Amino acid sequence: MSISRDRETVPALVEEYSRLLSFTAHELRTPASVVGGYLRMLQTDNNPALSERQRTLVDHAARSCARLVELIAEVSDVGKLDNRTAAMHVETFDLFTDLVEVAAGCVEGRDRDVTFELTGSSSGAPITGDRQRLSAAFGALFRALLREQGVPVAICAHRRIVHTGGQTAAVVVVAPASEVQRALDRPAASFDERRGGMGLSLPIARRVIELAGGRLWTPLPDTDADRGLMSSAVISIPLTG
Repeated sequence: MSISRDRETVPALVEEYSRLLSFTAHELRTPASVVGGYLRMLQTDNNPALSERQRTLVDHAARSCARLVELIAEVSDVGKLDNRTAAMHVETFDLFTDLVEVAAGCVEGRDRDVTFELTGSSSGAPITGDRQRLSAAFGALFRALLREQGVPVAICAHRRIVHTGGQTAAVVVVAPASEVQRALDRPAASFDERRGGMGLSLPIARRVIELAGGRLWTPLPDTDADRGLMSSAVISIPLTG
């Protein structure tokens, strides 16, 4: 197959893949909705009333069913983001300012003495993209990296403006406070989106960042034992104007 033929084939494959995800989500959504509906009926029907044990089991099943519905919606969203049919409300806003509210909602790790704070520039980072989706993307990244810290550590999301290759970008480094500069200096490695308990929020986050013209990567560690960098991430999004 020629290179030109490959370039023609890739968009068609992406479109077919996105259609498959959309079809799968649709087929799963209907039975999940039916199961969820019956579970809600059991939760509210008092004739006869459920025993305490039965209610506990039904409540657990209802929460799991609701999570399945969320995952199905995420599968559909991945497909729509890949074929550029997802609803996007594009606007220009200050990323660094918006991250204050995002970070305030990230409390994972506090029970293990993992602290989290924003550092660096507090404003001056105008970018263009879907504000709500980008906030959700950064929130998912923050929570994922905080969740996997196994020991007490100070994690920060360091904000700075970087000029490189003729481009000015807003850069956010999420890393242990002592590793921020090294995370910026190390070569880029692929970010692992397959983190347990996060559903598809991280694959969605990467796609949303890329649709804003940005990049997401993990700093390449010096050794396999270098947990400080392996549990870090760097996000770069070009400034507007």
